[in-house]
Amino acid sequence: MSDKQRKLAKVFALLLLGAAASADAWAQPAVPQPQDDSELRVLGRRGLELMMDGDLDSAIRIFRDIQGRDPQSPLGYLLEADATWWRIYYATANLVDPDVFAATDLPTTPYDSHFKDLVNATITKSESRIRAQQDVARNYLYQGMAYALRARLEGLRDRDLPTARAGKKMRALLLRALQLDPNLTDAYLGVGIYNYFVDTLSAIVKILSWLIGLPGGNRVEGLQQLQLTAEKGELTRAEAKFYLAKNYSRQNERQYARSLELFQQLAREYPHNPLWSMVMGSLHCRMGHAQECEALYRQVYRETAGKESEVNQALCRAARNALQRRHREEKFGE
Repeated sequence: MSDKQRKLAKVFALLLLGAAASADAWAQPAVPQPQDDSELRVLGRRGLELMMDGDLDSAIRIFRDIQGRDPQSPLGYLLEADATWWRIYYATANLVDPDVFAATDLPTTPYDSHFKDLVNATITKSESRIRAQQDVARNYLYQGMAYALRARLEGLRDRDLPTARAGKKMRALLLRALQLDPNLTDAYLGVGIYNYFVDTLSAIVKILSWLIGLPGGNRVEGLQQLQLTAEKGELTRAEAKFYLAKNYSRQNERQYARSLELFQQLAREYPHNPLWSMVMGSLHCRMGHAQECEALYRQVYRETAGKESEVNQALCRAARNALQRRHREEKFGE
């Protein structure tokens, strides 16, 4: 064989090897590896601690840091949406009433548009990672939690049909996450809230079930799921305790002592947030403990008067209004 023939044979062999390699690549496409966001979740938990302690600004800075570290992750957007929901809650809700879904007269706030953008970004980024087969169960969780936040805002505004639609979507996504990974305890926050409220708002649910095929709920199971999340949740433990305490304070439960115990736990864990003292005062009023009720309202008023943060200002207004209803002759500063 001449040198020229040997060179041609070598080139031909290399071409064959390249073709075989390309065929293998087509036959066995690379499978995307799961996106591990465990380090981001550690940072997120720190932000959530600040959020529940009433420091929304510091919490949001952490959540935006998460967005900067991984712009394609839905986590930072989801957590900032959660903090923005709390901002809306403090600005518009009846903070004297432990019922978190007490409807307000304000149709919108300056935070609504940003909240919606964050929820939509979470849903879009979760969908993208699910399509790419990246940590599929956890991204179903994040997507479901985004719909839960959407339902929470609609519920705060007393819009039943949009609340139900978002809740139905949330339920399906969270159940899918649990089907893929039963250890995602955070999913039980949304599932538990859904089960509880669908079973306890029967008159509305009958209409909504007919309109949109809303699945049924189970009050007892919902309370159990919230209890599980309050004990073992990774990102949602404190909020699950908050919702469980509020459910126990509702008129159909009237388990005021259990509710009070949970709010006392939150007050010990997050001592800088006057919200816990505010709702504990309301519970003492319902239990007929006028002295304890009065003392807590006055404590909140003293601690928040003159403070600049929006949380303190909201709670100062709530405490002043509660005291003025009890003492119409007494003057309280604006």
